Amino acid sequence: MANGHDHGNTPAAWAGVTIALLGFTVSGVFLTMAQPLGVIAGLVVVALGGVVGAVMRSMGMGKQEEEVTEVTLPTQQSGDESAADTAAAKADKGEKAAAG
Repeated sequence: MANGHDHGNTPAAWAGVTIALLGFTVSGVFLTMAQPLGVIAGLVVVALGGVVGAVMRSMGMGKQEEEVTEVTLPTQQSGDESAADTAAAKADKGEKAAAG
């Protein structure tokens, strides 16, 4: 996939979304027929899709966790900090030269 994204292309994701889509369809049909029990049944199927997806993911059919590597960014020093670091480095060199 583009940019290394898989967009949830796993069996767990496909199953969960398919079941949820079926539940929304059932709810929509019964909503237009003014049948509240059918709407509720469709919403139960939607929730079942989420449960099925979660169970399948826990069984290893979902996205595998990738190892995250820590990224460190360079820090900017203000003029005062830079001058202090330069002075400290010069002092260290002076002490080493005097001791050596």
